[in-house]
Amino acid sequence: MKPDRIFSRYSLRLFMQGLLSFLLPLAFGIVFIYLWQHQVFHRLLNVKVLQLPLPSRILSVLLENTDKLFADSLTTAQTAVTGLIIGSSAGFLVAILATLSPKWGNGALTVLAACNAIPVVALSPIMNVWFSNPMVAKAAVVSILSMVAMSVNAYQGLTNLKPFSLNLMHSYAASNRVIFFKLRLPNCIPYVFVGLRINVASAMIGAIVSEYFSSASNGLGYGIRNKLSTGQFPLGWAYIIAASLIGIILYTIVIVFENCALKHRSH
Repeated sequence: MKPDRIFSRYSLRLFMQGLLSFLLPLAFGIVFIYLWQHQVFHRLLNVKVLQLPLPSRILSVLLENTDKLFADSLTTAQTAVTGLIIGSSAGFLVAILATLSPKWGNGALTVLAACNAIPVVALSPIMNVWFSNPMVAKAAVVSILSMVAMSVNAYQGLTNLKPFSLNLMHSYAASNRVIFFKLRLPNCIPYVFVGLRINVASAMIGAIVSEYFSSASNGLGYGIRNKLSTGQFPLGWAYIIAASLIGIILYTIVIVFENCALKHRSH
């Protein structure tokens, strides 16, 4: 068989795999919304339309309140991204410390693991007491949640090296600085993106929960609490969908950067 024919079949296979990876989730989403719209889930869960509004009603309310939803979405996204950046950066520094100075770094990892055991619903009121600025308090909650996953994954990437590669560097009498920048840091890149993918979900959860307890009357978390507690269920669900969309967008951005970084790294 000719090489060009093999290449074309391989390209076609990759195209079909990519197409299926897009069409299958799309088809699932369409079926899910169809069943929801026709009250199949209402009958299965024994709930009323008032409790679980129909997608058409949620979409209508969402379009009617676009400006307010957009403003609250920006507030929540700003909190999530700020905390994600600060927490991930701090977690990465802790991982470097644990790699270069295990005596002190392992202690820091243990402290972070202990902090991770604190429920976010307990952490949010504490941050509100510590910080008078609501934005700072909410970002602090997200930062603490983001530190743990990044520190653990980055530490694994910095230390989980192939034995022959480390031995080769030692055979060339490479300094610790050269080993870190030429071996440990490149090896850590995939692990860092794993931590970022985990932190996207943690950041959104932390931002929304912290807005439940915040004194500020803005953000998606505040909107969800306020609308559902006052019986405005369609608008409350519109806020929930807006939060889900932000999470999907942030996750997609991380995936795009990951693909670019790993593709460049592979070359």
